[in-house]
Order: sequence, then C-alpha cells, then structure tokens
Amino acid sequence: MAVVLTLSVATAAFGVEGPDPLLDLFVKKGFVTQDEAEKVKAEADALRTNELAQLPQSKWSINNAIKKVEVYGDLRLRYEDRRAEDPAGGHIDLNRIRYAVRLGLRGDVYDNFYYGVRVETSTNPRSTWVTFGSNSGTPFGKSTAGIGIGQVYLGWRPVEWADVTVGKMPNPFYTTPMTWDTDLNPEGAAERFKYTLGPADLSATFGQFIYQDTSPASASSGYFNIPFKKSNIPFILGWQGSINYHVTKKLSVKVAPALFNYTGHGADNGANISTPDFNGTFVGQGSSFGVGGSSAFYNLGNFNGFFANETGINDLLILDIPWEVNFKLEKVNLRLFGDYAQNLDGGDRARAAFAAQKNPIFNGTGIILIPSAQTSDTKAYQIGFAIGSNDNLGLVYGSVSHKHAWEFRTYWQHVEQYSLDPNLVDSDFFEGRLNEEGIYTALAYGLTDNMIATFRYGYANRINNKLGTGGNNLDIPQMNPVDKYNLLQLDLTLRF
Repeated sequence: MAVVLTLSVATAAFGVEGPDPLLDLFVKKGFVTQDEAEKVKAEADALRTNELAQLPQSKWSINNAIKKVEVYGDLRLRYEDRRAEDPAGGHIDLNRIRYAVRLGLRGDVYDNFYYGVRVETSTNPRSTWVTFGSNSGTPFGKSTAGIGIGQVYLGWRPVEWADVTVGKMPNPFYTTPMTWDTDLNPEGAAERFKYTLGPADLSATFGQFIYQDTSPASASSGYFNIPFKKSNIPFILGWQGSINYHVTKKLSVKVAPALFNYTGHGADNGANISTPDFNGTFVGQGSSFGVGGSSAFYNLGNFNGFFANETGINDLLILDIPWEVNFKLEKVNLRLFGDYAQNLDGGDRARAAFAAQKNPIFNGTGIILIPSAQTSDTKAYQIGFAIGSNDNLGLVYGSVSHKHAWEFRTYWQHVEQYSLDPNLVDSDFFEGRLNEEGIYTALAYGLTDNMIATFRYGYANRINNKLGTGGNNLDIPQMNPVDKYNLLQLDLTLRF
C-alpha cells in the first residue's frame, strides 16, 4: 500500500490539474478507498503548489503581441590586400586587417505582421567593415568603430501569396553584385506576390525607394545665404517579374527581368556647391597622372560644380536580367548563373558626359577629356559557375553554414561606363567602379556548423581607355582612372 500511495503522490504532483486516472484506477481495483485517494490528491496538490512557488521567475519579458523572436547575425574577421594602379604607373596598396559585426532581431507578430531590426558596424551603406588601427590620435581607439542601423522594417502578409514591407529592408529584388552591392539595404516600400502554376514558381516584386532626402523642398537663398533654389527628392522605382521553372526534381531554371527607373534629381544648389551630389551630370573622368583627379572639387560652373562628377543619376533607365540554372546531383549541386544589364538611356548619359566637359579651365593638367560621346558603352554582363556540397550553394556569401560544407564560385564581369548606377555596384569587386572588366573567384569551407573560412580573389582592368572609371568608393577614392585592380580577401566568419 505504501508503494501504491507513493506512486499516486508522484503522479499527482507532476501531472496536470484535474482527475487523476491512476488514482481512479486504484479506487476501482480496491487498492485504496475513496477517502484515501482524496487525501493523497490533496497532498499532491500541496506539493505541486510548493514546487511551483520555488521556481525562479524569468528575467526576460516579451510583449504578448510578439509571436516569434529570432536572434541572428555574424562576427567576421578579414585580411585584405587591395591594389589599384593608374595608367602612369602610380599605385595605391591597402593591406588591412578588418572586422565586421551584424546583430539583429526578426520574427512574427499576430495577425500576419512581421518585423526586423539589425545593427552593424560602419556607417558606409556598401560595407560593414572596420579596419584595425584606423582610429586617429591613439592606439586601440574606438573612433571608427561606430554602430549604425542597418535594417529596420515592418511587414504584412495578408494572404499567403502577398507580402508588403516598409522601412529599411533587405533587398527584395533578385539581383547580382554586378548591379546591387549585397550590403545595401534600400529604404522605402516593397510589394511581393507569388503564385505556383504546375512546375513554375511565379513572382512579381515592386519597389519604391527613397534615394536621398533633399529637404528642405524649397528655401529662399537669403535664408541660407547660398544660391539654393529647390529640391526634388530622387526615388528609384523597380519592377521585376520572376519565373523559377522546375524541369525535373533535379533541374531548375530561373530568370527574373527587372526595370529600374529614377525620378527626381536631388538638390539644385547652383554652381558653387563644394561637394558632389546626385543632381550633377555624371562625367566619370579623372587624371591620367599620379593618383589624383577625381577627389578634388572645383568651382567650374558649367561642370555642375564638380569636374568628373562620379555620382550623378541623370539618364538612368536600367533593364536588368539575372538568371541561373541549377543542377542537383547525388553529392554536389551545380549552378550556372549570370546577369545582363542595359541602360536604355545610356546614349543620352554618354552625350551628357561629353557635353559637361567642354571648354575645361585647367588645360594641360593631365585631365582626361572624352574625345567624343561614347554612346555604345551602355551595357554590362556577368557569367559564372558555382559548385558545392548538397544544399550549400551560397556559402561563399555566408548565406548557409554546415560543418564540412564547401563551395567554389567564379564569374567573369564586364561593366561599361554608362551602363549602371555607380552608387549601387559592388564596392569590393571591382572597387565600385564602372568601365572595368575582370574575374572573380572564391572558395568557402564550413569548419563547423556555424564557422566559415572563405578565400576570395578578383582582378580587373579598364575597358575603354578613352574614358575614366566612374564611381565613388571610400576605399580608394583618390584614383581615377583605375587601370588595373587586384583584391585578395581571407575571411573567418561566425554565424548565429
């Protein structure tokens, strides 16, 4: 009987509230009386209450509206050797040890809403990397180790096939680093729709992104004591359709044509502006001597205030067609991929660049002058190949991580001077510049389920020697044109 009562107490103490099937069975079998069963149950209830009272309360509290919370991010260390050469033999070498941190929260709330926020090192939108020892005035300082908001967005999925996001978000478009740097997080709104029709996965994506806030919209010149006229906030608008067709279970083909249009022109500050802006006419030229040319600002009037403007977004209407073909074999996955882009207004962009550098004030200083409008330099393309262990394509970019996983990836890229937005192209390969072509190769290996070792190398040279290499990158802003370019990166990444 003592054994029976002990078992009953244990069952009642660690079970749920309500009738106890084991005690009821003992009563029916005559092992205990009903009074004894009630007494045992009362003792068990008291024991359970005491046990619960002794449990420590959680120090973490999450609002009841939050349905799911995920903590994610990565810690990265890098050795980098970056070298750029100009046509006269001058060069700049950067040998750097760097680090980057990204830490985020994302998840779901009720009624089909979701959220995300991420902080990261560096305020450069095209790079989260910080260089060891780059602090000014003191060793081991923190002056360059700032933290910025990389992502902050809210979203809604009213139905399974529709999704709306607003805020500073991960890029909703299917793109390649040729057209959009993977570190960029556009700001504005995006709408995505998807539908499966037999073996085809169909989707449509639309984006309305603020390119630059140029407030105030208008102001008198007397108030600011500058020749300020007005501003027109520039937006980039995107439309993309995609089809991922599953030919078989092991073979699929994806193609996603997109069109990107630019509206607005930015701030119109007159001829005396001392910094480049998106309102100026893109020229993209520099000096053929030494390592100077594009980094100096001049008050040149008909040069839109900045000779060799590197950032202008005039005459951009970009048709972009990224694609990929995937093969799943027994032990490896293969991917052929590529991208083709054409600036449909590229001829006008080339003619505007040629016109903007007429009658230069500084004759004989080594400034490269466009001999004629290079109206055929309006296209860009990429073709590549990747092979990796099963379900691990993307390891090179850190998108997956498994122990002993591996991936090899390479591509050839050709980007002409008037083909793409110089402010969006990848800042590593090839130095965020236009009028460059070259090869990229990378190998990644999963040391553990969350640790990745990666090797990357790229080489590029100038395509059209009549033109500079347009683009404005913070790594080597002093040189234009970049005639030859080499980049080696060795990374160690911890993902969580």
